Amino acid sequence: MKRLRVGILFGGRSGEHEVSLLSAASIFKAIDRKKYDVVPIGITKEGRWLSDLNAERLLKGEYKDRQHLRAGDPEATPGAAVLEHGESVLVPPVPASSSGQSSIIPFDTAKPEARAKPAIDVDVIFPVLHGTFGEDGTIQGLLDLAEIAYVGSGVLGSAAGMDKDVMKRLFRDAGLPLVKHVTILRSQWEDEPKKTRKLIERALKYPVFVKPANLGSSVGITKAHDSGELGGAIEEAAKYDRKIVIEQGVGGKKRKAREIECAVLGNDDPKASVCGEIIPAKEFYDYDAKYIDEGSKLLIPAKLSRKQHKQVQEMAVRGFLACDCCGLSRVDFLMDPVSEKIYINEVNTMPGFTSISMYPKLWAASGIDYPELIHRLIQLGLERHRDRKRNRYVK
Repeated sequence: MKRLRVGILFGGRSGEHEVSLLSAASIFKAIDRKKYDVVPIGITKEGRWLSDLNAERLLKGEYKDRQHLRAGDPEATPGAAVLEHGESVLVPPVPASSSGQSSIIPFDTAKPEARAKPAIDVDVIFPVLHGTFGEDGTIQGLLDLAEIAYVGSGVLGSAAGMDKDVMKRLFRDAGLPLVKHVTILRSQWEDEPKKTRKLIERALKYPVFVKPANLGSSVGITKAHDSGELGGAIEEAAKYDRKIVIEQGVGGKKRKAREIECAVLGNDDPKASVCGEIIPAKEFYDYDAKYIDEGSKLLIPAKLSRKQHKQVQEMAVRGFLACDCCGLSRVDFLMDPVSEKIYINEVNTMPGFTSISMYPKLWAASGIDYPELIHRLIQLGLERHRDRKRNRYVK
């Protein structure tokens, strides 16, 4: 049987570039080579697309970007990039081949008369991109234009899963319990800071969490314990996005919320994993607690009653469907330590995907090991692509 060709897309321009490399390296190591041929596709921090040896160098942290021109740059020739000898760039949006497979074409301009090499045919792309320019619908839209099958949520689900304000509106419409919150604009804060502060403090009690609406991995998030810390927290979040979400802290000033997570897998009929719990080493699970500081603990399964466990699983699936997700998501929850009320916090449409990340570990505890999880996600991506191709765009 012919092996499917899977393009593993990694790197990207977001602040989670290095996390993406770790996730991709884990997939390369674990994917079943009897079923799949693997094609590395890298994106540098500057947004340059790489294939072949350069993509492998990027994955290993050995690639040095020397500011090459990209396809589409004014100085570049139409449809290709000006590169040094032996290097190549990927230009994704190309027509599907006659076989129905999409083609991604590397260009080599080492010689003036160089032409495009034969296309690299891929059946599906696994976009292991976290955060901005990868998990937010931008890459998904590009792949849709190119008619390339891919793993994970589409444009809408990815965008909704990145925008904490829009996500909460969808959760609310689905009847899911939410923490009290307020959304403001950066311009609103800059133009009328006193009025905006009053609006926030009338709606919420301290402590509050101040977050950029569109960013991943807890970057730009600050806990403001009182009015004196609010302004600085908003200024920090405003560095990263024009929309800022302020949430009332669960548990009040004296207690910390319990942080519960659940993994979801599927398309139209998704299933939820067992639940896990994060016990952060710091006051909350920020970027440093996730990736730098040691001491944070992952408990799988979480210490929940059977009823609570089932409630989280049901809410995870509802949140997944409310945001029009597909393929995979990790859904995060907050539990009040006193009342034990559970609130849905957010969905992550491309969570960390190393073999020791929470999403794969939750499925491993649910009976699906890492290689099998990769296989199922690829098949779900192909399934969704076939379903999308049934749509008609002309009468």
